[in-house]
Amino acid sequence: MDTCVYPSKLSGSVRAPSSKSMMQRTIAAAMLSRGKCIISSPSYCDDSLAAISIITGLGAKAELLPDRLVVESGGDTKEKILNCGESGLATRMFAPIAALFSEEITLTGENSLMKRPMTMIEEALSALGVKCLSPDGFLPVCIRGPLKGGRIEIDGSLSSQLLTGLLMALPLAENNSEITVGNLKSRPYIDMTMQILDNFGITVINKDYSVFTIPGKQKYIPCNSTVEGDWSGGAFLLVAGALGGRITVEGLRQQSAQSDKGIMEALQAAGATMHITDNTITVEPSPLRSFTFDATHSPDLFPPLATLAACCSGETAIKGVSRLAHKESNRAETIVNEFSKLGIRVTLEDDIMKIAGGKPSGGEVESHNDHRIAMAMAVAAIKASGRVCIKDSQSIAKSYPRFFNDMQQLGALIE
Repeated sequence: MDTCVYPSKLSGSVRAPSSKSMMQRTIAAAMLSRGKCIISSPSYCDDSLAAISIITGLGAKAELLPDRLVVESGGDTKEKILNCGESGLATRMFAPIAALFSEEITLTGENSLMKRPMTMIEEALSALGVKCLSPDGFLPVCIRGPLKGGRIEIDGSLSSQLLTGLLMALPLAENNSEITVGNLKSRPYIDMTMQILDNFGITVINKDYSVFTIPGKQKYIPCNSTVEGDWSGGAFLLVAGALGGRITVEGLRQQSAQSDKGIMEALQAAGATMHITDNTITVEPSPLRSFTFDATHSPDLFPPLATLAACCSGETAIKGVSRLAHKESNRAETIVNEFSKLGIRVTLEDDIMKIAGGKPSGGEVESHNDHRIAMAMAVAAIKASGRVCIKDSQSIAKSYPRFFNDMQQLGALIE
């Protein structure tokens, strides 16, 4: 599907989508609790639907309702091959969980996920005595437990997602466990995981994000929960307000553990006008200046940050490029190539992305089947000098299916 977005004047209010990161973690915890859990304000994006498919394959029951997801666990596994869709989190989180089962389970995926490295899964689970094999370090990965616990060292420099999976699975292992983590990135995502574990009655001792001690033989306590708003998706709405008109975004908690709430720092540094309450953020256009920002622990912010920077005066510098190679696309190269089609110069210097701001032109761009690139291009079009047409714009369904509807609600001209 191709979508064309025209320069537009925005106004009004919109609710941020529910967090798919919190949703997927909560889905996994609900399955492990061996009882009935109700998840309110669910996210039914593609990544969340992949997680739901996985837990039903592992024996849970899931009832999808408009305002809540009801999960009831305790059944036997129904599927030996689990499709993770295009979700890197689902793959790395559910791999250790699949290792809790004694039968062989295979995790596979689709499209770009099949090209993302999974060697860390095989190395970690093998070190814990689990039979694990992935051809050439990519999906599919075959896992046969049971996971019994123990001591392990892992590299946290590429992703925190496998650590999340281990933290969720090892409390159910027979033995106590200890995970030593080197160079952990995206620490706020581990804070999210620890928050959910605490909600479900699980104890994990975190020593400076370098050593995690996990008592074995624990039990998840079933509980009901509400998924908070997604700062990753909300970041695009906030940038849209800074570029296109006074808008209010509801449902973003200032006390959230999500790393992408850092978009607020970037907007302030760029000179955006904001009015903030406990549950709403109102943004309106003002003269925007270049800024510097460290996105090492929030790499998903690169696309909205690039869009913001493209409309600032001067050259913006964003740190953390090394975190972008294994996303849905090679996101650093994609940002360079697609913004150049809109007349914006983006260069890469080691771990720094530099963006020469100005005014984007119209043009035809590609999403590279990357949901965040599609949204970045759409928001850039709000301030562009002409129409921007986005190829394969349906990729937004991975995290924010109603994005174009919400933008139209705010006044964006879209066809």
